Amino acid sequence: MIRVAWKFFGKACKNVYIRKHSKSASTCQALESLSRMNGLIEKPTKYVLCNALSSCAKTLNWHLGIQIHAYMIRSGYEDNLFLCSALVDFYAKCFAIVDANKIFRAMKQHDQVSWTSLIAGFSANKQGRDALLLFKEMLGTQIRPNCFTLTSVINACVGQNGVLEHCPTLHVHVIKQGFDTSSFVISSLVDCYANWGQIDDAVLLFNETSEKDTVIYNTMISGYCQNLYSEDALKLFVEMREKNMSPTDHTLSSILSACSSLAMLLQGRQVHSLVIKMGSERNVYVASTLIDMYSKGGDIDEAQCVLDQTSKKNTVLWTSMIMGYAQCGRGLEALELFDYLLTKKELIPDHVCFTAVLTACNHAGFIDKGEEYFNKMITNYGLSPDIDIYACLIDLYARNGNLRKARDLMEEMPYDPNCIIWSSFLSACKIYGDVELGREAAIQLIKMEPCNAAPYLTLAHIYTTKGLWNEASEVRSLMQQRVKRKPPGWSMELGRGR
Repeated sequence: MIRVAWKFFGKACKNVYIRKHSKSASTCQALESLSRMNGLIEKPTKYVLCNALSSCAKTLNWHLGIQIHAYMIRSGYEDNLFLCSALVDFYAKCFAIVDANKIFRAMKQHDQVSWTSLIAGFSANKQGRDALLLFKEMLGTQIRPNCFTLTSVINACVGQNGVLEHCPTLHVHVIKQGFDTSSFVISSLVDCYANWGQIDDAVLLFNETSEKDTVIYNTMISGYCQNLYSEDALKLFVEMREKNMSPTDHTLSSILSACSSLAMLLQGRQVHSLVIKMGSERNVYVASTLIDMYSKGGDIDEAQCVLDQTSKKNTVLWTSMIMGYAQCGRGLEALELFDYLLTKKELIPDHVCFTAVLTACNHAGFIDKGEEYFNKMITNYGLSPDIDIYACLIDLYARNGNLRKARDLMEEMPYDPNCIIWSSFLSACKIYGDVELGREAAIQLIKMEPCNAAPYLTLAHIYTTKGLWNEASEVRSLMQQRVKRKPPGWSMELGRGR
């Protein structure tokens, strides 16, 4: 590696040239162009190398970054604090977290940059516990965390099982360190609470923030949508627009999903107009949620128009379109599109795509096709079916009366059936009047959700249709003991008038 790096830097470069070139392009591009130059007499300074490493980290230029590292070793710069901190940042952002950690541990002294870079690296590599342990270690030193350190360690908790409970503790550190006015830190905390399902804490923190900017609004809207508070998300979005704040592409996707879940096609069209105005229709995730919204609203032709008008189509968009056809009861068109993509577009489908395909088979009742695609996923593409794939095939069997086959697949799959699988299976047992399998499904659901009235009522219905009145009476009696009665519903308008 050192020999390659020396060849790269052997014809030394003028620092003046680097600075001049960096004004018009990244430092990374500047150094790459220097590798083709001859006749230069000066070597790059540590300042220039530090900027170059920073540029390599931003552009994920692995090849050039390791050459700079090798040159540092040859030039005796490996003990320089700023260069080593830049190296940690480079390796961490290039997902070489092991190398980043080695360099960090070999450093004789550390600064905020090196600590924060490694914590952020652990977070990006989904190693939340390591990020928290490193943060705890940092607190034992004289170096204080800054807003970027706190944001990184809070982000490490998001989506990490067994780590989310540390969010309140980190919140205390934020207050102690005096960063409770930082927009980025507060938005990270809001996101963390929302991911933890503590939406009330997220809302409380949002409301207590005196100066709310676009970042905090966008985060809170996403948190509402993630926790299925679609109406609250829409209200906050309207408030945000009244304050002339600009939503991000992620926020637009969240709001479109909210409109989709609430079946608010008119509002969705208005958001679509905003998407076009902002030029966000080119974003693949925004386009995907548009397709999903129109499909769930029953306007599959408009969904097709969104797809046609998107210049760069990928697996995400094609999968959304296949699922859209499936949801609109046009299973045959969904499968035709999938087959076309496999043969003409050389699509490489993933788990989500096969879930959409099997959903189409399910809605159309194509058992043979469903089995064919299920087997093709394993043999042709080497994909192991996840629980959602199994759920689709089980439901396909059950909906078409193959209850025993569905039950056998539930036994064979490497997952324990969840509530969704048992619920759909119980519904099929109700349709086809299978007492034995219906009783088993109901018992499993009652074990999982003893206070849910649905399995009791469904099982009682199965018993009564078969004339088993005593058994039906026993189930209803058990339900009355375990399930609390809900208060009677009332109209909002009537309630206001009282």
